[in-house]
Amino acid sequence: MTELTVKEAFIRQGEACRSLGSSFLGQQCELCAEKLQSGGVVADRILNWQGDASALGDSVPLRLMGALHALARNGRAPELAAVYPPAHKTVSDDKLWRATSSALETHSEFILDRLQGPPQTNEVRRSAAILPLFLEVNRLTKLPLVISEVGASAGLNLFLDEFHIQLGDQFWGSPKSSVNLHPTWYGKPAPAGQLEIVSRAGCDLVPIDPGSEEDRERLMSYIWADQEERLTRTAAALQIAASADLRVEKADALDWLEHSLAIRRVGAAHVIFSTIAWQYLPDDARARGKEIIHAAGAQATTEAPIAWVAMEVDGGAPGAGLTMTLWPGGEQQTVGRADFHGRWIDWTGWVGEW
Repeated sequence: MTELTVKEAFIRQGEACRSLGSSFLGQQCELCAEKLQSGGVVADRILNWQGDASALGDSVPLRLMGALHALARNGRAPELAAVYPPAHKTVSDDKLWRATSSALETHSEFILDRLQGPPQTNEVRRSAAILPLFLEVNRLTKLPLVISEVGASAGLNLFLDEFHIQLGDQFWGSPKSSVNLHPTWYGKPAPAGQLEIVSRAGCDLVPIDPGSEEDRERLMSYIWADQEERLTRTAAALQIAASADLRVEKADALDWLEHSLAIRRVGAAHVIFSTIAWQYLPDDARARGKEIIHAAGAQATTEAPIAWVAMEVDGGAPGAGLTMTLWPGGEQQTVGRADFHGRWIDWTGWVGEW
């Protein structure tokens, strides 16, 4: 990409951060777009990015923001920590940029290493958007669920049945849960199905182990620094995941899908799902993944149905599309939309019978 298009990616990411409630990340992304210049090893790596630096590709701005937040959190860059939340409200652009540019030079090795991998926010509020999809599968199939998540990161959303989630005037899970989700609800009432999960699993190329302090810190660094509620919620979800036996499997998504879908699960609906993860697969991998899921779907029966549900960027607006494909039959429907961070859900539901 050209330097101009990379800087455009930072501008667009700054706008997105502001629209999603993070003025600090918006400010920092916009400063990078304005002031990053060739001559430093980190700046040269970013401004000459080989690939798509935008949010629809490699999300380079968020890779950099995660690295900087990690340095501020772990105490390695005290000058940077001094301008990070909660102190950021009185910090000028010049002071924030001086601290940022100093970190780019002083901690270039650490930042270059972090730039190699995609951001992993594992946004817990997306569980509230996945829940009605699961409930709709249960309502249509009348079966408990086996759930398999592609790009699961730390696997936090695999434990949505341990959260307390409110959708409109309906509730699921214990009100005593340390994770409470109550997105603004629009549209039709949530499905009247039951959330019964009999088995769960997830894969990721670079999984996060919630039982590892180092891994937890890596994940927390990708949460936007001025969003304390998200940080608190993620820490609580990590504790829930850490106490479970399940860990996300380190695996290529395609290999993992083939293995998982080769197992016929009579008496349960097998649900393949992802939340803002499918887009990070290369084009050919997405096409092959679709082939694998559809081929398995062609072998599904009413006693062992397969569903593919997703909260993903689909070119529509606002937010992300909520989609369902259900086999046997293979019908696909868009059943709603959701804010990228799960702050609101607009539900239309499955139209007709299955």
